[in-house]
Amino acid sequence: MSAYIPSEAWVLWVLGALLLCVLVAGHALAWSGPLRLVRGGAWTILVLGTWSVERLTAREPPGVRMLALILFALLVMKVIVVVEERARGMVPLTFRAWLGFAGAWLGMRPRLFVSAEAGPLRGAGALIRQGALYALLGAVLVGLARVTWGETGSRWLASLWLLPGLSLLIHFGLCNVLSGAWRLRGVACDPLFRAPLLCQNLGDFWSRRWNLAFSEMTVIAVYRPLVARLGRGPALLGGFALSGLLHEMALSVPVRAGLGLPFLYFLLHGGLVLLERGLATRGHVLKGWTGRAWAWFWLAAPLPLLFHPPFLAGVVWPLIGMAPGP
Repeated sequence: MSAYIPSEAWVLWVLGALLLCVLVAGHALAWSGPLRLVRGGAWTILVLGTWSVERLTAREPPGVRMLALILFALLVMKVIVVVEERARGMVPLTFRAWLGFAGAWLGMRPRLFVSAEAGPLRGAGALIRQGALYALLGAVLVGLARVTWGETGSRWLASLWLLPGLSLLIHFGLCNVLSGAWRLRGVACDPLFRAPLLCQNLGDFWSRRWNLAFSEMTVIAVYRPLVARLGRGPALLGGFALSGLLHEMALSVPVRAGLGLPFLYFLLHGGLVLLERGLATRGHVLKGWTGRAWAWFWLAAPLPLLFHPPFLAGVVWPLIGMAPGP
């Protein structure tokens, strides 16, 4: 866990103050001033602020750098999607609703917090129980990864337990619990990860099943603003390009290695989704077992581009005490 232990306490204080500033001021920024000026300002803050956070944490371990960059980008992207929804006529969020949306939910649909109901929504308890079960299973797999590492000394065998374990713990565990908690409060937050193994093709995987926070964000912040100007194909590639850049920031920048690989992974998938759409217009719809096999091949085969060895060594393996190595 040394990758997640800060080396200098003052960095955390400055970082915390910066994140708090974005959280508090983001509401006012999104709803004040001309739309074009606010939109440009939010994107400028994302670029310059990310660079500032990277410089601030330059001497910190990779895990600290990763968390800092992700948290900052997440908050600023919340501002950006609110600005874009404001452009589409969304009524203003109260400051309290903004704090809930920006500070306590990973999804990117601010309208859910505008239309919150007075009482609990159906399915809240089931989501919390399901999430707790997934989190427990994920923790067991992470424990098995630690045992495998200790018994065999094989990083790759241990990773076969570790990566699914982390996904179950975070994506299907904590995210489902959080979704259920919001539904208890009347906010219609649905799971962000929805049976990805049942995807019909890559388009279905990325748009309806895996990390819907990212798909919501790219649709609101990139696809809709670009589609009228550039058309559906370039707008879709723009959304995948943004995902690639944000994953570069989260996976490559913290370890200062593998730069360009996550971006390539998402550009490849953007091209493949366009290919699927082109085939569909000619009557060749990928679905069923054929579409599923196609999707999982292209998700898995280039996966080392996304989770490249320097990222695994610097950020993932230290979680169970693995030392860097071959």
